[in-house]
Amino acid sequence: MVRVRSLVFVPALVSMTLAAGDYDALLNAMTKAWPQVKTLAVVCDANSSKRSLSALTSAADNFRVLVVDVRGPQDMGKAVAALSGRKPDAVVLLAGDHVAGDGSAAASFIIQRMAVLKIPTAATTEAGVKQGAALAIGTGTGGRLMANAKVAAVAGVAVPAGALAF
Repeated sequence: MVRVRSLVFVPALVSMTLAAGDYDALLNAMTKAWPQVKTLAVVCDANSSKRSLSALTSAADNFRVLVVDVRGPQDMGKAVAALSGRKPDAVVLLAGDHVAGDGSAAASFIIQRMAVLKIPTAATTEAGVKQGAALAIGTGTGGRLMANAKVAAVAGVAVPAGALAF
């Protein structure tokens, strides 16, 4: 079963100690390169990825965050259908998520389907951008801003200035 949640302000998540450094850098890069992005979506096992969701939510002060909660790869079709119906401005990959994290087949599926819908995907690791995320920055990129120019073009978004292109 796929559940979609809209997180604008979640007291339980905010009350936790948060370290949102990777997501701060990612969202700052997205804001500069794609100022039209106001709604983010995340596909993940929400229960297993609570820490990452907390970090993203705390960094996303000026964004609406939609969470598509999945339990396994078998839920990817339903997740993409949910995203297609909600039309987020961008999708953020959670690196450590065991279902749709960077490098997984589920993440590739999401990236490809979203690019066709002109919805870019962003990540915090080099694996994410090599896999097809339009941009990535974070500790998993050594702090470097990276972009996948081919996917960015398909998704209809700009490659950030100064990004290392793949």
